Parts: sequence; C-alpha cells; structure tokens
Amino acid sequence: MALPESIPVRYSDEEAGYVSIRPVVRQTFRLDELLDMILSVAGKDVPRVHQILRSGTVVYHFFRYWWTGIEAGQDELQAALARFPDADPSRAFSPDACVSAKFEIGGANPRSILDLDRNAGSRRRMFRTRSFWGMLVEIAAAGKLAYHGYSYGQRADLYELELDPEKIAKIAQAAGRLATRNLRPALRAAAASQKIVFVCPRNSQSQPDRPI
Repeated sequence: MALPESIPVRYSDEEAGYVSIRPVVRQTFRLDELLDMILSVAGKDVPRVHQILRSGTVVYHFFRYWWTGIEAGQDELQAALARFPDADPSRAFSPDACVSAKFEIGGANPRSILDLDRNAGSRRRMFRTRSFWGMLVEIAAAGKLAYHGYSYGQRADLYELELDPEKIAKIAQAAGRLATRNLRPALRAAAASQKIVFVCPRNSQSQPDRPI
C-alpha cells in the first residue's frame, strides 16, 4: 500500500494527568513533515516508526498529534525514510560546525546541567583576544572525541567528550581567564559534569520544515 503524500492531522497541548479543554487544531502535513516529527521522537528505528504511523499518535514538544492510522508497507516506509540522514561515524569533528555544547551528568539517565550556546560562549572579555568557546573546542578537538550519533530532533551530529580531572581543570582554567562575568557562575556549576556533547548541525536543504 502506497504511503499518502498528505495526512490530515489534529493536535493539542499535552497535559499529562489532566483533561485538556484547550482547542484542537487541524492541519494537513506532507508525509515528510510527519516522518520528520516521528523521527525526532523515535530515531530511525523502522519498527518503531511503523508502529507510531499505525497507532496514529505521537507526543512532540508538549503537543499530542493524532491522525488516522497508516498501515505502511515495509518497502514504501524504507524508501521514505531513506530521504532522511543516517548516523555517520566517519564524519570528522568540525569545531566550525558546532552550535552548542551540553554539559551532562552521566549514569543510567544522563541529564544536561548546562546547554552552552556558541554565541554566548564566544563573547570575549575586555582586552582578551580569545573566547571561552574557542578554548573549549580546542580542548575537545585534542581530547579523543567520540561520535555519538545523529539527532533528528536537532538535525545534527553529536560528538561526546568524556571528562577526566585533567580536562575539567583545563576547562575551569579557561573559564576563569576567558568567560564573561555572566557566564562564569553557570560554568562553575558545570564543573560537576562527566561529559560534554557537542551539537554540530549538518548543512542540508533536503529536510522538510519541522512542525510546531
């Protein structure tokens, strides 16, 4: 069965544990728009994508979307998903491509304690010729970064830097010398991090605009 090219979709705020009285919005999505949203939630896990299409519902960015369930054939679904990027461990880390760095606490359920935007990290202190961001990506590039996969939600390749006492000390020293006054308190809190994940979007014009 061929996949439809357009899908009538309804969505509303998702309020766990409550009955929402907020309005339901109706919109028609292109197939690629719907798949883009599902991939942001499920990754390129074909059985899971198939199940979500069939169930006709997904929660994305605090909105619940639903549609008439779609029974996707294996070949048709594979062909549709082939239009989206795959993880590519052969892609070298490029500091110029990175837009943010997430300082994370590890364990079974990693969580971010600081999401450092490149623009914020690149602001220079008076009389300084270098920025904290520049020093951070230099430390990362020299520190055995590991490819951490492709994020459909962020449309970016992810690179992970495991932190040890030596790297933490270098980052703390760079923060003390180069970070702006507004940034320094957040970086002190980030000293408890166990790893940093660098977010490097791909330059691609083929992916569809993402819905709300």
